[in-house]
Amino acid sequence: SHGERVRLAEHDPAWLPDKVRKLPPDARKTLGKELLRASREGLAQAQELLYADDRWSLLVVFQAMDAAGKDSTIKHVMSGVNPQGCSVTSFKQPSAQDLDHNFLWRTWKAVPARGQIGIFNRSHYEDVLVVRVHDLVPEARWRRRYQHLREFERMLTDEGTTVIKFFLHITADEQRQRLQDRIDDTTKWWKFNPADLTERERWDDYQAAFSEMLSQTSDPVPWWVIPANHKW
Repeated sequence: SHGERVRLAEHDPAWLPDKVRKLPPDARKTLGKELLRASREGLAQAQELLYADDRWSLLVVFQAMDAAGKDSTIKHVMSGVNPQGCSVTSFKQPSAQDLDHNFLWRTWKAVPARGQIGIFNRSHYEDVLVVRVHDLVPEARWRRRYQHLREFERMLTDEGTTVIKFFLHITADEQRQRLQDRIDDTTKWWKFNPADLTERERWDDYQAAFSEMLSQTSDPVPWWVIPANHKW
């Protein structure tokens, strides 16, 4: 709930349910694939009802450190939906036009219409994360944004948009390995960005920013902290 202090260090990024942990490694992955396949089928059916009813919409928000699996999660989980009713928005460095408006302006443009699913790869929360870590605006200004974000999501919810927010939680060691894999595997070179290494140097600052984000903005829409060390 809002104001409840979250300490990411207390959440194990490698956590597994006991019944899964007891399985051999190959069996774990097989079970994960089976559950994913069943979930995709259910999601496809639900999307048809959402689209046909044309009264509600769904917004799915992903936040995480670099290499935590946002892109692959979106790719695999949403591969069963009809692309005509689903859009993905990646929130990168704001443009000059974005900066000439309030910080939520570019978010408003991407909110899903009725009957649609919208996915945010990063999101409006960048304005209390990277903005904070890189000291882009005064602290008093970005701290006010927690309330703005809560009110924004409350309005969306009141108007018929279901908002679901996921934070993919990995360890620093797991991120290091994934970034190294992008260098070692030539088919993944396109994923590697030297800026990722610069951001990695600010790991502790980002963990503090994420922890406060989770603490301050879990009401009215709760955050789900996903142990993401195991990609499957």
